[in-house]
Amino acid sequence: MMHLQVQKNIVVIDNDVQRRQQIETVLAFVGENFMVCSESEVGSYFKESSNILTVILCGYLSDGILEFVKKHPSCPFILHDVIDQQAISGFANIVGQLNVPLNYAQLTELIHHSHQYHNNLPKQRKYLSSNPLFRSLVGVSEKMNEVRFLIEQVAGTQASVLVLGESGTGKEVVARNIHNLSDRAKGPFVPINCGAIPAELLESELFGHEKGAFTGAISLRKGRFELAEGGTLFLDEIGDMPQPMQVKLLRVLQERTFERIGGAKSIKANVRIIAATHQNLEEMIKTNEFREDLYYRLNVFPIETPALRERKDDIPLLLKELTSRFESEQGQSVRFTDNAITSLMEHPWAGNVRELSNLIERMIIMFADQVVDVSELPLKYRHIDVEEYQPEYPEEIQEREVINELFSGFDYGDEDQDDSSFEDEFISTDNIGLLPEEGLNLKEYLAKLEVSMIEQALSKNDWVVARSAELLEMRRTTLVEKMRKYNLQKES
Repeated sequence: MMHLQVQKNIVVIDNDVQRRQQIETVLAFVGENFMVCSESEVGSYFKESSNILTVILCGYLSDGILEFVKKHPSCPFILHDVIDQQAISGFANIVGQLNVPLNYAQLTELIHHSHQYHNNLPKQRKYLSSNPLFRSLVGVSEKMNEVRFLIEQVAGTQASVLVLGESGTGKEVVARNIHNLSDRAKGPFVPINCGAIPAELLESELFGHEKGAFTGAISLRKGRFELAEGGTLFLDEIGDMPQPMQVKLLRVLQERTFERIGGAKSIKANVRIIAATHQNLEEMIKTNEFREDLYYRLNVFPIETPALRERKDDIPLLLKELTSRFESEQGQSVRFTDNAITSLMEHPWAGNVRELSNLIERMIIMFADQVVDVSELPLKYRHIDVEEYQPEYPEEIQEREVINELFSGFDYGDEDQDDSSFEDEFISTDNIGLLPEEGLNLKEYLAKLEVSMIEQALSKNDWVVARSAELLEMRRTTLVEKMRKYNLQKES
């Protein structure tokens, strides 16, 4: 049984009923779980704060709301139409502000930032890791519209169809749509991959065999032609069919009859043939790898499926459709920011739609029910430069993290170790100072330590911020903010 991850909720706190309803409408369209409440109802929604993704604060920030924010330093906040932002900026973790009126792209971006905030919390970092029948033919590009048009034209006939295109472009999807739109729709659709079955077994797979026809034929077996009676037989990768079988298939197409292996009785074949290949059959005819007469029997009505790189404008629709399918099958989904979609549209997609489907499944495994940005995509799919979002945490969380790191590698030794040896080891530890008898103000001590490290790094690099940030293993923008915070500047 699949255990689903509990999806976090967005909580909207707003005393203005009309504005609250507007936010409800947008969040419902985005597809996030959310709750709306007034200031007086806040307490009941925060009984399970671990299930809160982010809090959207709106309008006037009363003393009650400010007190509530102070009590939840680990919760990310989004501001919308807030009158006095300065009142909250000193102690709340604000991941961003929503414009007025609300903007869909901006909202998904901030939701993504909220997911990243939770994923990167210090205590969690170590755990990181048209026709309804055409629903499967996703896309509004000119090439896909042409494919749909051709399917509708040929579906109602009995003509053989040859579907051409690269691997992963959905040739079987085209074949199934032709079948579903034809008068054979109530009959079976039987696919067979001619390249996946050994040559010596392919004849038996297609035409069946009688009992005792050969060693191992212990009973009568029907072939794919009989199984597809009254329906459609889809011959995938027809270019891989060996020459002897090409001759036998041609006979069936001409006479509409066949015999099982070891049998003498002719069986009528009331079957429509749809073949597909990623190979250039005309070139194979020149090298005698494919029979010309069979090619013209199959190529009555060719349909070419376009490569994904030729219809990149369809990628957003494909993402929506494929994620919807995974959600219905697995109960989990994922969404992509506008920047991530732009990056994916720049990818060459050698594996076509199949490659895109595999990528979405991978993203669902890694970021279930979250919003994926460019930085979460595998490296080969990052085709645009977007500065990775790094959440800034309230001082309370930062101090807790620094303390944990200071003591994380400390070895207390054996239980029998005497106090003097323990004290010696404590004093000799590089990163830990001796606590004075009278105690100290830990916040001031950590601030001075941070200022000292920043000044040393800047001095070593002649106050070049980029190199200093690299030495301190922090982002350049973060270092600039800390320099502004501590009023650090090079002496003239």
